[in-house]
Amino acid sequence: MSPQEKRKKEKENKRNNILRAARKLFFDRGFKAVTVDSIAAKAGVSKGSIYLYFDSKEEIYAQVLVADNIEHHKDLLYFATKDASAEELLMEYSQRYVDNFLSDNELFRILMTFMLQTEQMNLTPEQNAELIRTTNDNIKFISNILQKGIDEGTFLPTIDIRQTQNAIWGLLNGIISLFLFLGNPSKRTDRIHTLVKEGLTIFIKGLKR
Repeated sequence: MSPQEKRKKEKENKRNNILRAARKLFFDRGFKAVTVDSIAAKAGVSKGSIYLYFDSKEEIYAQVLVADNIEHHKDLLYFATKDASAEELLMEYSQRYVDNFLSDNELFRILMTFMLQTEQMNLTPEQNAELIRTTNDNIKFISNILQKGIDEGTFLPTIDIRQTQNAIWGLLNGIISLFLFLGNPSKRTDRIHTLVKEGLTIFIKGLKR
């Protein structure tokens, strides 16, 4: 590895370390309570070092969520090529969506904070747009599956794909929100998956011819 490549790798590692530290703090304390000083202390770097990589706490927050959205998108690309019925794909998408947050509930709380408290975060228009874009990129897989169902003759051609997509996404987030941080952890996974499957089964019946 050349000296230039080594410096680039070191900078990347430090930036990722800052994001990991910030991610944990946002989860533990909430967006408002976290400061750049606390992120620096958690990451083991100086406050000045933080500003070498990020302009503000808001940018750090945005980049935490954008990075996670991009990683989740890579996993969901699977649905663009899988040969299965729309009903099967909706069920599997929902399972993967839930598993993503069950394995990393910090991410879900950060996502919900962004969705419910956007105006309080003082994000720049660019940061807000990037977060919305990367979030929508993952939700659009639902629209693609719904269109597949219409094309194959399983779902009614009159359904509003965008509204239906948002309703399914809301169903998933609502069930996760209710149970992700409550109850017996050993039973939490089964409970969430069972409720999602039951809710989606009822929803799909309404989409069919």
